[in-house]
Parts: sequence; structure tokens; C-alpha cells
Amino acid sequence: MTIGILGGGQLGYMLALAGYPLDFHFRFLDPSPQAPVGRIAARVTAEYTDFEALEKFAHGLALVTYEFENVPVEAARFLQKMVPVYPSPQALEAAQDRRSEKSLFQKLGIPTTEFAVVESANDLQNAVRSVALPAVLKTCRLGYDGKGQWVLRKGEDVERAKAEIPDAPLILEKFVKFSRELSILAVRARSGETAFYPLVENHHRGGILRLSLAPAPHLADSLQREAEAAARRVLEALDYVGVLAIELFECDGRLLANEMAPRVHNSGHWSIEGAVTSQFENHLRAVTGLPLGETRTLGHSAMLNLIGELPDAADVLAVADAHLHVYGKSLRPGRKVGHLTLRANTETQLAQRLGQLPAFFQREEFCLSVQSARSAK
Repeated sequence: MTIGILGGGQLGYMLALAGYPLDFHFRFLDPSPQAPVGRIAARVTAEYTDFEALEKFAHGLALVTYEFENVPVEAARFLQKMVPVYPSPQALEAAQDRRSEKSLFQKLGIPTTEFAVVESANDLQNAVRSVALPAVLKTCRLGYDGKGQWVLRKGEDVERAKAEIPDAPLILEKFVKFSRELSILAVRARSGETAFYPLVENHHRGGILRLSLAPAPHLADSLQREAEAAARRVLEALDYVGVLAIELFECDGRLLANEMAPRVHNSGHWSIEGAVTSQFENHLRAVTGLPLGETRTLGHSAMLNLIGELPDAADVLAVADAHLHVYGKSLRPGRKVGHLTLRANTETQLAQRLGQLPAFFQREEFCLSVQSARSAK
């Protein structure tokens, strides 16, 4: 079986690595001739809106999925005429626009932070009066890893944002005092079978995920049930097939939904070594109609993103149960070029192993997250 994947970044790379043992073959389409998947699979270099290239790409495929949620919906709809596409274009469309996303959460009774739609810079002041400061202004489309976002704490921030924001719809979200950021990964098969990974605690810096702890420390069973119930509603409403990630805020013992991603997710990378079945394998099982794999954790895991540069492999692998993943991307500031997973049998042991990481991980961009993880025991 040959599976087509739209997007050729590290998520696609890890999907292929998970699929080869199951005797799957892969063909990727990505606009960049440097996309990492070129090292391990056939890659078509073309724009997502090149319909002639899409038609050639689809020939002989059993199905198409994607590792990048900003694939144009019209590309997914075009491919769906020739081959099954999972998750559906409907799900892709719902997740691409923050207005649609928030409306879906509200319709399904999933709590979110207060928000207002901003059609242009001229509407921003009215939205600020409605939501009040502090607040976060986000583009409705295409923002990720802190891009397309402005934190507004005072009037001067509002004026500065007016001069910077694009001529496109935005959304203003009330800043909430949350105790921590969490995410849940859910997976739904073509048969309707569902499975859920445990809630993960995430630490960001500069708008980019730096550290995930799985399962989240001090996790109440009620929070896990609440997250699963919310994810199940989304899965069923969208007739979803594949892995879905929902990012959440924990506020006063309850959850507020922030965003969702219709794909395998950065906060689930720990599952390669830290779960019975990784998110990547389970996504492939779901879209191909295979039974889902068990999502149980194998002890406790920490995943650290490598941003812009790489540590010395020997120093990292000297730490017990450390697993280094390098994506084969050129190094540049702010770019995810790899990740490290640490696994341990207990939270205490995991904290000890975090403390044994080389000096590369003791710098400012890591230290706050690592210190937090070491104290979460």
C-alpha cells in the first residue's frame, strides 16, 4: 500500500519511519526541494495548488493524509475526487481558521477563553473594549510557533499592533491566568474506534514548544476524563479519521480549549519511545483501517525540542534512556531541527536524568523549562 502525504517536514519523516515496519510505502508532495523526507521516500516538488502535479501525485495511491495543517483546503478537496483523504477536508478547514475553530468548540459545549473577531486594524479598539486587556491578538489563519501573534497588555501595545497587523481577519482572545498548558492527543479509526493518550504538560518559550512531560505531573483523573470527552465530541462532529491534537489551558482545576491541530503533533513526539504505540503508528493505523494500538505510557517521558542548533550526540546519548532525533534540516534560528526524548520509570528518576543533560540544555532557553520539570515530582 502506498500512502500519499502532503507536506515533507519532520512530521512526515516520522510518519514514514513508523510506517515502513508495517510494509507501507510513501509518496510526499512538498513545495521545498530541501524537504527532509527526500532522504527516505519519493518526493514530488510542487506547490499545493498545482492541480496538474496533484493529479500525477495521486496516481496509484491508496489514500492521502497530511502532516501540515496549512495545506490549502482546495487541494485536499481536489485529491478527494480521486483517492480517500484522511482527515477529511472538512476537518482541515475547521482547524485552519481560528474563528471556525472557536465556533466549533462553542457549538460542542467545550469551554474556551473569551474572544472577539477583528476584521481589520480599525476594529481592534472595539474588540479591546469588548474583551479587555491583557489579551492576545492572533491571525485567524497560518500562525504557528508564536508567529502571527501579539500580546497586548496596555494601550501602547494596541497602537503598535495596529501598525503591524496584516490586512486579514484576526481574533482577540482574553488572556487567562492558567496554571499550566496541556494537550491531549486523540485518535479515531475509520471504523469509529477511538483512543486517547494521557494529557501532556507543555512548556513554551518565545511562542515555541520547548518541553513536554508525559504524562502531565499531578494529573487528576477528572481532567483526563474532561479532555477525552471534549476530544471525542470533536472527533465525532467532524467524522474525524487520524490523530487530532487539542491544546488546552488548565484554569482553577478546569480546562479551556485553546487550539486544535488535525495531524500528529509536536507534543506527542515522546510517544515514539514513551508509549506502547506512537502517535505516528496510530495515525497510520487509523487512516488505513487497521485496529488502533494501545496508548498506554511506558513510565514517564520528557521531550525537549532542539531549536536552531544541535547538541553533541555523544554527550546526549551518555544519559540513560536518552533518544536523539535529528530531522536533517539546515540549521537556522527558530527552526525545529530535532528533539530529544528522555524516558524513566518514575517521575523522580526522570527529574534526575534531566539534571544529567549536558551543558547545552542548561542555557537560558532551556533552563526554566528543565527546572520546572525537575521540580514536578
